[in-house]
Amino acid sequence: MGVLMSKKQQVEKVQKCSAVVSAFKDTLKDRAAPAAVAQTEEVIAENGEGSADGSHQANKEHTEQKDKDSKPGSVPNQQALALPTEEHKANQEAWGRLRDGKGVEPEDLKKAHQLTPPTFVRPKREVNDDQPVDVPLGQREQPINDEICEVCEVWTADDLFPCRTCTRVFHDGCLREMGYLSTEALQEMRETAHTTSGWSCYYCDNVNLLLTEEEMYSLMETFKQCKIIPESCLVSDELLQYRHFVTKQLFERDLTDEEEEEVLAQFAALDPDKKGQIEWSDFLYHESLSVLQKFRTENSLLRILTAKERDRARAVFQSIDQDEDGIITAGEARKAQTSWFHKINKESQSCSVRLMGLCSPLFSMGISHVGPISESSPASSSSERSRDKAMENDNRPVTWDNFLRESAIYILAARPNSSAMHVRLPL
Repeated sequence: MGVLMSKKQQVEKVQKCSAVVSAFKDTLKDRAAPAAVAQTEEVIAENGEGSADGSHQANKEHTEQKDKDSKPGSVPNQQALALPTEEHKANQEAWGRLRDGKGVEPEDLKKAHQLTPPTFVRPKREVNDDQPVDVPLGQREQPINDEICEVCEVWTADDLFPCRTCTRVFHDGCLREMGYLSTEALQEMRETAHTTSGWSCYYCDNVNLLLTEEEMYSLMETFKQCKIIPESCLVSDELLQYRHFVTKQLFERDLTDEEEEEVLAQFAALDPDKKGQIEWSDFLYHESLSVLQKFRTENSLLRILTAKERDRARAVFQSIDQDEDGIITAGEARKAQTSWFHKINKESQSCSVRLMGLCSPLFSMGISHVGPISESSPASSSSERSRDKAMENDNRPVTWDNFLRESAIYILAARPNSSAMHVRLPL
C-alpha cells in the first residue's frame, strides 16, 4: 500500500508541475497585455475617455508595424534608433570622463591588457588657502625624485622617466598599459623626459584636475548651456560664440571689438600649428586656468606650486637680479612671466634660448617654456610688441614675493606638454 501511495503521489506531483509550466507559458503570452492597458489608461487620463478608441487603434497599428518589422527583408526600428542611442551613450561617457578628469581615451588602447587607472580626487579649498605664503628666495628646496614607478611600484634605475613638475617617475610600459598616453605622446615622453625640455606626467599635464568639484560643476554647466560637446575640436566661430554667451551670462552685455580681437588672438595661441581648430584638451586647460584666475587669489594659486616650480621661479628671479638686492623692475618681471610660454625646439635640446642676455638657469632645471616670444609666435601681434616695448621701460620695483605671486598662474599654465599657450598676458 505504501508503494501504491508513493506512485500516486508521484503522478500528482507531475500533474502539478505540468500545471505550473502551463501557467508560466500563459503568463509569457499575456505579458504585453498589461503594458498595452497601462498605455491606454495613460492616454485616457490625458485626453479623456473619448480617446480610448484612438488608443486601441494606435496599439493595433503598433502591433501591425512590429509584425511587419519582424518579416524577412525588413529593417527593424531598433536599427534605426541604434545610432542616436550610441551617440547619446558616447556623449554620456565623455561627460563622465570630463567630470572625473580622465581626459580622452587613446584610440589604440588595448583595453584587454589595461592596468587599473588611478582614481583622481579633486582638491578641496582649505580655510587658510588665501593666507600669505612665506617662500624664501635664498633657500632652494631641491626636491628628489621618487625611486619607484608610480604605477607598478618597481625600481628599475635608468628605465624610469621623471616628471618635470612633481617628483613622480614612471615606466613607459606602465604608462602605455594604463592607457593615459597615446603612442605619439609616449614617444615624446621618451625623447624629452631626460632632457632640459622635460615632460609633465598625466597628473600635472591635466591642469583641469586643479579645480574643485564645485568649480568643475560650474564649468560643466557652462559647457552644457553653450552646447559644447566634450572631446570635440573647436573652430574660431565656435570659440567666439562661446565667449559671447559667457559674457552675456556674466555681464549682460556683448563682447566689444577689442574683446573679440582678444578671443581671436587666444584662438591663435591655442592653435600653434595653424590647423584652423583647437584641440579639446587645450580648450579645457585654457578654460580651467581661466576659472582659477578668476576665482582664486594669488596666494591660493601660490600654494598649488610644487617645489620644482618654486625652484625654477627662484632661478629665473636670481638670474635677473644681478645686484642681489631682492628687487627687479616690472619690465624684467614681465619678460620672465612671458618666458614661461615659449617651448624650445624639440629638435634641439641644447641651451640655445637666452633670457636677459644670459643662458637661463631654467634649462638646467628641466623647464620647457623658456625665452622671449618670437614675432612668428601665435601670441605675437603689433599691439603686443608695442606693449612689450613699453613694458621694458617700466622701472617700478618688484620684490621676490610679489613676483612669485603674480607669476603663479603663468607657471601653472606651463605644466601641459602641449605647445599651445593656455594663458596669455592681458592686452
